[in-house]
Amino acid sequence: MSGPERGGGRSSGFAETGADADAAPVGLDEELGFERLRVDERDDRLVATLDHAPTRNAIDQRMVDELHAVCAHLEEHPKILVLRGANGLFASGADIGQLRERRRDDALRGINSTIFDRVARLPMPVIAALEGYALGGGAELAYAADLRIATPDVRIGNPETGLGIMAAAGATWRLRELVGEPLAKEILLAGRQLGADEALACRLISEVHEPAELLAAAHALADRIAAQDPLAVRLTKAVFHLPREAHPVVDTIAQATLFESEAKFARMGAFLERRERRRAAKATATPSISASHSAESAARPDAGGDAAAGAQADADGRPPGSRGAPSS
Repeated sequence: MSGPERGGGRSSGFAETGADADAAPVGLDEELGFERLRVDERDDRLVATLDHAPTRNAIDQRMVDELHAVCAHLEEHPKILVLRGANGLFASGADIGQLRERRRDDALRGINSTIFDRVARLPMPVIAALEGYALGGGAELAYAADLRIATPDVRIGNPETGLGIMAAAGATWRLRELVGEPLAKEILLAGRQLGADEALACRLISEVHEPAELLAAAHALADRIAAQDPLAVRLTKAVFHLPREAHPVVDTIAQATLFESEAKFARMGAFLERRERRRAAKATATPSISASHSAESAARPDAGGDAAAGAQADADGRPPGSRGAPSS
């Protein structure tokens, strides 16, 4: 990882400054001198905000470098990643000024495709919270996430062919997997952009929230993931993305690992205990309900008739309370 050396046992994402252990913690973005990303790190997640108003959060070389630093940190300290944008949008695309100057060798380096693939391969799930524009490279970064939510004003698309290039950082194959071939071709070949309703209908995004609520919604989704067993989540994500030829062998091996984990025994034990408590509570409540029903029945003038009818029903083989004549 670039920047100052990180302690292997520390998972807070903060570094101490100088020799004073009581000094104010320094965030990952400050520690590494980020200029394009703002980072908020917690015990189980990291929120990375794309924030460069002059280029409308464009995916330029500096942002790519900073995203690599974030990935290196999360590969060492696996946590949920939430990606979002500042300035009322996610990312307007790649930096056109830089793209115009790039040549064949730059394309062969796979500058954007390499970082987006690294984001997609992070150990824990990645959530993209999309607001305003998510175009070009911004859209491809969103496609690399595991889950996407958005605001009502979102616009998602790949206008690269209109600029004489192609969407070469994952869209040509990820988008087909996400929305299907016909719609993917419209986006990639005809420059179609999806609004929130269309993106929700094709499940490219899973939720729509107002801008003021988007980050809270991303945290709520992260909370649901964090409530699961981290190792089970990591292995499920890893197995999910392996080619068909690897299954079912890889599933069996991953499950064998989980079957021996302490979390499996603790979580299943807790589940069984909760179930037994529910059953015990239900069993305790049932006699009192039956006794109450019996007392009510005894108090009715026709209680004897009901009892006789119940006995006759038993003799007839009909369930108590059924109506109609017995079968002959």
